[in-house]
Amino acid sequence: MVRALAVGQAARGHTVTVAAVLERNHRLAADAAAEAYEHPFVTSLAGTSVLAVPVIVGRRDYLGERAAIRNLAAQHSASIVHTHGRRPDVVDSGIAKERNIPSVTTVHGFTGEGIRSFVNAAIQRRAFRQFDGVVAVSDTVADALMRFGVPAARVHVIQNAYDQVAPPLERAEARTRLFARADEFIIGWVGRLSREKGLDVLLAALPELRDRPLTVAVIGSGGERPALEADAARLGVSEAVRWMGQVNDAPRLFRGFDLFVLSSRSEGTPIALFEAMDAEIPVVATAVGGVPAVVSPAEAYLVPPEDPPALARAIRDSVDDPASGRARAARARGRLRTQFGTAPWLDRYDRLYADLAAARQLRKAGRGAA
Repeated sequence: MVRALAVGQAARGHTVTVAAVLERNHRLAADAAAEAYEHPFVTSLAGTSVLAVPVIVGRRDYLGERAAIRNLAAQHSASIVHTHGRRPDVVDSGIAKERNIPSVTTVHGFTGEGIRSFVNAAIQRRAFRQFDGVVAVSDTVADALMRFGVPAARVHVIQNAYDQVAPPLERAEARTRLFARADEFIIGWVGRLSREKGLDVLLAALPELRDRPLTVAVIGSGGERPALEADAARLGVSEAVRWMGQVNDAPRLFRGFDLFVLSSRSEGTPIALFEAMDAEIPVVATAVGGVPAVVSPAEAYLVPPEDPPALARAIRDSVDDPASGRARAARARGRLRTQFGTAPWLDRYDRLYADLAAARQLRKAGRGAA
């Protein structure tokens, strides 16, 4: 989403600098700068009009990060600062206030649990109140922001759009990458291995599908993987799960799936859902967050969250009635093309930036007159 926004704005004549904040670790120890420029996000911007600058910092080097972003903003005469994610929201957004320019954040959803996550989330929520504009990717996220104390006038709902970075691989090649046998029914699950993404809910549904020869290809990484592997073993479904790990070009593999399952407990507007729609494969998804605004029952099988039996029934229906699944997938792809293009999405961000800049100028003029 950040890539699509940056590239789209640059194509419209804006000068865009993306600061990619990367934590220094064992992979960035020997030649940090060279390896940082090989990071998948940074390389995805190569050949575009966007200047991507890796900012390599220690895990808690907040002052160093802030200084680096301050220098970038000054060096490139930034007229607006737009952050994405908890750390830049808290650490870097103050640069805009120092420079007396508008600040914007896009809130993609809320993640994590436990005391540390609770404290970090509380700090981020406090930071939201300092932004000139807080973009929510769904009405559900917007409602949560206002409950957190963000003034309603600063909250703007701009649903994500879809921009295909690279075309999907043909089905045969994608299935080779997924290690799929010719007759194997592959359920694709793509996301961060964390509680809100609900992979455990899908695992809990698998025992009810033992009579169907299914394999779940899990693409993604995260701290919950050991617990999830233990869940699969406890449920007796380990043989039905293929752990693929982090795959940087995961969207290209979607045509290798026979079904895509999104089993989240909470969502904003999930890009993985757009990727499944683009690949024209059947979707089973939990009706949470912005999901029902993207697909209706006419385009996907929608189920309640945290309901393994309902999820199992929807998967069974898709397996047993492939024609219905294909029809839904075709309608979903059509809806993606007509309703979630980048042009109107970029228009909304352009208007937001312009409105915030104009409001800032009015305030400056008012202070000058006083």
